[in-house]
Amino acid sequence: MADTTNVPPPQWTDTGFLIPSAAEVLAGVTEDINEAFGGVLNPALNTPQGQLASSETAVIDEVNSTFLYFTNQVDPAYATGRMQDAIARIYFIERNPAQPTVVQALCNGLPGVAIPAGSLAIAEDGNQYLCTEDGVIGAGGSVTLPFECLVVGPIPCPAGSLDQIYRAIPGWDSITNPDDGVLGNNVESRSAFEARRAASVALNSQGSLPSVLGAVLAVPNVIDAFVTENASNDVQTIGGVSIYPNSLYVAVVGGDADDVAQAIWSRKAPGCAYNGNTTVTVYDQSPGYVPPYPAYRVSFEIPDPLAILFAVNIVNTHLVPADAATQIQNAIVSAFAGGDGGPRAKIGTTLFASRFYAPVAALGSWAQIISIEVGSNNNPSAVFTGQIAGTILTVSAVASGALAVGQTISDTTGALTVGTTITALGTGTGGTGTYVVSNNKNVSIETMTAAIPNRFDIDVNIDQVPTISPNDISVTLT
Repeated sequence: MADTTNVPPPQWTDTGFLIPSAAEVLAGVTEDINEAFGGVLNPALNTPQGQLASSETAVIDEVNSTFLYFTNQVDPAYATGRMQDAIARIYFIERNPAQPTVVQALCNGLPGVAIPAGSLAIAEDGNQYLCTEDGVIGAGGSVTLPFECLVVGPIPCPAGSLDQIYRAIPGWDSITNPDDGVLGNNVESRSAFEARRAASVALNSQGSLPSVLGAVLAVPNVIDAFVTENASNDVQTIGGVSIYPNSLYVAVVGGDADDVAQAIWSRKAPGCAYNGNTTVTVYDQSPGYVPPYPAYRVSFEIPDPLAILFAVNIVNTHLVPADAATQIQNAIVSAFAGGDGGPRAKIGTTLFASRFYAPVAALGSWAQIISIEVGSNNNPSAVFTGQIAGTILTVSAVASGALAVGQTISDTTGALTVGTTITALGTGTGGTGTYVVSNNKNVSIETMTAAIPNRFDIDVNIDQVPTISPNDISVTLT
């Protein structure tokens, strides 16, 4: 005799695998039990037969759900974990491990002194940073070299905090980072890995922008990249940058410069020009060539850091913990690097303040957000010339805008302490004169910029990479 059941089976449809609801399964199981005992049982769930029906329903529903989950894992749009790794392996890519924070450091000393790759420096938080390229101090007494943190992950390195040489080299006198470091990554998230897998599909092509981007993103320790072109015969401004006619533009953060240049050259269209502040010689070692190999100069952009300011305003209640500011700062820093599963702040994008509502709200019911606003030097309140003695800022000239209490001031030399704000007026009322600032530090006369987080979005140029420091995140309880 054929076995029959009233439990509806799963179905394969044009839209995918469908399973019956738990209520439908329970109704079918209950009817099966009732028929088995002559059709006179009480179907109430608090009866013995009702409890048996509930248990069997739970088993069937769990099996159905597991099978549904597995079938969805075959789709790259939904795959996670081991299944996502397996799909990506078809494309010959692996999930990126955690990546280190990258810092462009200014090394000062005697002209001609070599600073080899592998040199070490220490930041104020005790983390060590490794120089990733050879360099020689120039005639001006300095050279800018990339350093990466020995501890992987999104570890903030505020401007001016990488200030100690770990292993002395005669003639190398000092080190500093004029700008915040670019945050590293934790192990590549599901969304980031899928985006890179999609980009890798173009890796096998030649000459297209996606193929160049895919090749660059495949370089070890590349944190972020942006690729565009100017196909016209005239100079064009794209994303805030002037790009040569008939040329390729690539901006890259992280990775070895030689590997990046090789990746660009291997996929770019023949005959195109380059843009950028970094130039590397690439040698064509294709079969058929013998030394000396054909050599090509490949240029790309190492983007300037753009410090993003945050102003977070939350409701002040008895539930707000004593370390609320620290918790909020850590949540924003993590989300900034994509640590919450969302997109990280990237080159050439628009950064929305609303992106950071969810990670702050997730801290608990005490985090009742009134507003979150952002700002940067792309939208300065003032550009001026000044110097600081102790906590007194003396402004000798104002190129544009007006100074005010609450503004965050910054420079391009790293002399200012990150997060320095104007706390009170002195003799100045927006123009030249004196102002009181939040940090006690002497700074020689230089050009400074004042900005305030009073916007809901920030446009990041294609030669800029957004950076963040906890010192630039102000938290106000209202």
